[in-house]
Amino acid sequence: MEKKNLFGLCPYLTSQKVLNGKWSMYILYLLMDGPIRFNELQRKMPEEMTHTTLSRQLKFLENEGLILRTEYAQIPPKVEYSLSEIGRKFESVLDELEKWGNDYIAYLNKEEKGDMKNT
Repeated sequence: MEKKNLFGLCPYLTSQKVLNGKWSMYILYLLMDGPIRFNELQRKMPEEMTHTTLSRQLKFLENEGLILRTEYAQIPPKVEYSLSEIGRKFESVLDELEKWGNDYIAYLNKEEKGDMKNT
């Protein structure tokens, strides 16, 4: 049986492939407020995020067209990252994920308290 490559055909698999990086959605979330420089972005990331990993993830998101990298000709060099037009269209998805995430956190807390009552 021949396997199909559904990238570019199925919206779910296409989205999953484009957002497959561990930090993709969080980076897009941080860029929702506007352009941000690399070091500032790295300071906002969790501690386990290395310089190399952030750089690699930004390159991937740029290659996928979700973010823009703007380099300014000045000394010291200045580079900013921002959402592209198609990246901006993901903001409503992030808003909904935030709502669901908060609901799920509340669910987990409720479950945790329920477990405490049973012990």
